[in-house]
Amino acid sequence: MKNNESRITDFILLGFTDIRKLQLLLFSILFFSYLLTIMGNAVIIILTNLDHRLHTPMYFFLWNFSILEVGFTTVVMPQTLSHLLMGNKNISYVGCMIQSFLYFSLGTTELFLLAVMSYDRYLAICNPLRYPTIMSKSLCIFLVLGCWVGSFLIIIGPFLLLLQFPMCDSNILDHFFCDNTPLMHLLCGDIRRLELLGFINASLSLLGTLATSVVSYINIIKTILRIPSATGRKKAFSTCTSHFIVVSMSYGSCIFLYISPAQDSKVEFGKIVAILNTIVSPLLNPFIYSLRNKQVQEALKDLLRQFKATATCPGKT
Repeated sequence: MKNNESRITDFILLGFTDIRKLQLLLFSILFFSYLLTIMGNAVIIILTNLDHRLHTPMYFFLWNFSILEVGFTTVVMPQTLSHLLMGNKNISYVGCMIQSFLYFSLGTTELFLLAVMSYDRYLAICNPLRYPTIMSKSLCIFLVLGCWVGSFLIIIGPFLLLLQFPMCDSNILDHFFCDNTPLMHLLCGDIRRLELLGFINASLSLLGTLATSVVSYINIIKTILRIPSATGRKKAFSTCTSHFIVVSMSYGSCIFLYISPAQDSKVEFGKIVAILNTIVSPLLNPFIYSLRNKQVQEALKDLLRQFKATATCPGKT
């Protein structure tokens, strides 16, 4: 046990750079990206609620996924934008712990939900006749609640264990948010058990849900290849292509960040990957779904027509 323990009340996030012009440039880029992320996911949320054609299990899961994306990026981005704009890099101990918990809790929930969405596509394509019966509204709600509860149970153990460790003298975090790796570097004492528990939980949540998605898509591809009609194969592929792209982006960045061994030489590159995971993926996801999905495109066109008609004739009901 180190003897230089102290009561830390706040942390200093080093962020990306101390050069003011670069800070303002990054602020502009991230602020614009954050706005697009909120707007894009808000459109998906609104469409899947208002258009009856999108009241299906697939879009119910997409609606929940978009809500998660908004929460996930909002946990990090407002604080990061504030630090870049104001030049103040401080974050309170309590705020840092809350941010860390919410970041990993929401991120883990997303992974579980991606696995559920993969299973949903598997049932829709491989068991189309039984799909409406199996994927009932009550089952969909149960699966979503299971994602939330499961992520909480996985994250709460390592988080409570982390809180038991005192901090050493340093309160400097070499990151732009309260990620677990720089936090653990500041802990006093033997943290091997905490590191092992964190690695096991990350492996189970990442690789376990990834295995579900991989098995689902292997069966989906086998089923699609057996379809005699080229048009039928194309239509079947189109129903799951968007989700497959989102799965690939999400798991790729997460596996690099939390499964690959942490090395000091990877710190700066890790920040870039964290940006991809925190802002770029949530930004691209609604556009991927809308650009590659005809039902979403049609629902969006109808909504825009209704909005235009209402703006042109505000008194018309």
